[in-house]
Amino acid sequence: MNVVQQARAAATRQQIVRGAAEMFEKSGFEGARLGNIVENAGITKGALYFHFRSKEDLARFIIAEQHRISIASVEAIGREQVSAIEQIVMLCHEMARQIIHDPVVRAGIRITLELSADDQGPADPYLDWINSCEMLARRAVEEGDLLADIDPPRFARFVIGAFTGVQTVSQVLTQRTDLEQRVDDMWGFLLPGVMPTARHQDIARIRRARWTPVDAD
Repeated sequence: MNVVQQARAAATRQQIVRGAAEMFEKSGFEGARLGNIVENAGITKGALYFHFRSKEDLARFIIAEQHRISIASVEAIGREQVSAIEQIVMLCHEMARQIIHDPVVRAGIRITLELSADDQGPADPYLDWINSCEMLARRAVEEGDLLADIDPPRFARFVIGAFTGVQTVSQVLTQRTDLEQRVDDMWGFLLPGVMPTARHQDIARIRRARWTPVDAD
């Protein structure tokens, strides 16, 4: 396959993934039909099967792609020259931004939750995010921005669980139109309870912490 053919194949694959993500987000894994995916992506069924063996294969790829996008953000935010607690806040707001603007992320989350209902959902996306949050929480304790008796593993699991609940309720009530505000509210309630009193003067600044990717819309 020459360079032109490789580029064309990559573009077709991306077209399939985006079209499938839109259908999975709209109809769920069980509700999305291959015929609808083909039509929505604007490709032939032969082109789809050239890149993916089945609907299950396509769904797993979308979950993996959503995971890749999230981990790339974790790594990029980890390189920011800010405190660890600010990086945790940045991670939550960046995930909210991805959910709002990226259909692949939304589809990956929906498929993961649906498969998890039958004990088939991958745990890696959540575990990796929890582990990343835990490492930052350990740093935040060392930096004096979290109370010394905060247990980093439990804190990380709580933060990821809280965010998951916030984004789910936002989806149900407002189609996530208020998600960014709800995430800010979450931190507004949480930070005063986990930060030393001497650091409360920094809460307003920490709540404003955001990370903007170079290719953000």
